[in-house]
Amino acid sequence: MSDKKEPSPGDGIRSLKTSNVFRIINFELYTKPNLTIMGIGLVALTGCLGYIAYMRQKYEKLGFYGAIKDDGSEEFLKKNSKWD
Repeated sequence: MSDKKEPSPGDGIRSLKTSNVFRIINFELYTKPNLTIMGIGLVALTGCLGYIAYMRQKYEKLGFYGAIKDDGSEEFLKKNSKWD
């Protein structure tokens, strides 16, 4: 049929005999890493986390604090003094 070379150490999962269904379901195991897409994703993730940190710092600077409700959700409330 086909002349496949003998698997050598370090070939990983690509050298194992698997079905086409397994290869389709686990596509990411058989593709090579794409550094361009990985870089774009890393920049996007860093931007999202930076924006969340910026917005949280902005609300805290305005005098808000994060309060956890009984149902587990978070709500930003304005700080009130007991002396008012």
